[in-house]
Amino acid sequence: MYPTVKAARIAGGIYLLMVLTAPFSLIYVPSKLIVRGNALATADNILAHETMFRLSIFGDLIGHVIFICLAVALYRLLSNVNKTWAILMVSFVLVSAAVGFLNALNNIAAVILFRGGEFLDVIDKTQRDALGMLFVRLHSQGEFISEILPRLLGVWLIVACFAWIALSITALFFPSHYGAAFTWLQPAFFAEMAIMLWLLSRGANLSALPAEAI
Repeated sequence: MYPTVKAARIAGGIYLLMVLTAPFSLIYVPSKLIVRGNALATADNILAHETMFRLSIFGDLIGHVIFICLAVALYRLLSNVNKTWAILMVSFVLVSAAVGFLNALNNIAAVILFRGGEFLDVIDKTQRDALGMLFVRLHSQGEFISEILPRLLGVWLIVACFAWIALSITALFFPSHYGAAFTWLQPAFFAEMAIMLWLLSRGANLSALPAEAI
């Protein structure tokens, strides 16, 4: 197998691993345990299923490690096209992962507050639950030009990027419209699923690379 095709398949495999692990921490657990606007119910749910919540924190941390591995794999695939942009991509991923690791502390702090005990007994349970809910809410908050991947996938990923930005702005300034915005923007978010399937099944377009890069 050509090294470039192998790099593409490796990137696709890491993407698949990310797709298989991320939904548990990002979708399933929050949907089961977090009740928007109700700190008491959220605290009760998390304390009743504390192991699940802790597993979601662990899964979140593992997800950031996988994300870094994905960036390295994509760098190997795309550095022959434009090394500067590939390095920039890895840099952004490293910053994102670092923020993600720190963000996990919010959920850890929430568990500590919900459990109470020791020095936290001086704080009323209702206040602790509200603070814990705050930490939970805080936690919740190159391919287009390469031609070694389909141009359509590149465009789709760019659209997905702006869709995520739009969704973040909506959550920050217009939280009541978040659900509707997510519904409308959801098709854009399947771009990463599409590129993962392409990398796994087709690899890379070798004709778009110089012979020495293949």
